[in-house]
Amino acid sequence: MPAWHDRRGAGVVHPARRAGEGTVTARSGRRPRGPLAGLLAALVLAGGCVAGGVSEGEPQQPRPGQPQPSASPGAEGTRADGTTSVAEFKEDFAVAVEKAEVYWTAQFRASGRQFQPIRRVVAYQREGEVSCGGQALPRNNAVYCSADDFIAYDVNWSVAAFRQVGDAFLYYLLGHEYAHGVQVRLGIRYTFTIQQELQADCMAGAYIGGSIQTQQLALADGDLDEFREGLLAVGDDPDQPWFAEGAHGTAEQRTDSFFRGYESGLSACNLG
Repeated sequence: MPAWHDRRGAGVVHPARRAGEGTVTARSGRRPRGPLAGLLAALVLAGGCVAGGVSEGEPQQPRPGQPQPSASPGAEGTRADGTTSVAEFKEDFAVAVEKAEVYWTAQFRASGRQFQPIRRVVAYQREGEVSCGGQALPRNNAVYCSADDFIAYDVNWSVAAFRQVGDAFLYYLLGHEYAHGVQVRLGIRYTFTIQQELQADCMAGAYIGGSIQTQQLALADGDLDEFREGLLAVGDDPDQPWFAEGAHGTAEQRTDSFFRGYESGLSACNLG
């Protein structure tokens, strides 16, 4: 792992049946590309830190030719592997948080530093139910709040994504938000949002790939396709200026950043 310095500007994922390991299990059946694109095109995951102290995503209009997202997924929009229950969602999300803490603790230790896990992860259901630095968090979102050091997510939206996209999406979602917390711990801030976001995508990929290498997680058939589908769906409109406030990167940029981290680890993420 490089020395850090301050700088400006899948089926179902279950805890492993062996102690200490999480597993991304195989899935079968045709993926519901229409509902997937509609659901994810309604949002952009995790934006850059703003003055209010929150790293968040903002709703985005579906691109031309994409279906409108449904409020809740029906049978036609659910993965064929049967990833549907709230209990499974809670279990998978808890594992994703645990494995992120294990991964980042090891990375910090390797650099001679002590890692302080993100203080808490909060689920909410209504707009304004949770606030960050006095700023109410919107629905259909997942955020990292630097002001109070927590991750918050709309549980209804997240469960819908879990059902339509699959469980691997949760590991990317949590990994991206956790990466924002790590950026704060390292004092990393960029001039443009897109720089912060693409780095967080890379760091999320490094977390997942590194956890697989250490057998904290196991990759199953179809999981890489699930990551690609999700990343392709959450990219910015190609016509949006890269320097725009809140820009996250095109689908191609986000996919490239994630898989660079996944394949090469944190050395690919420009941490220093």
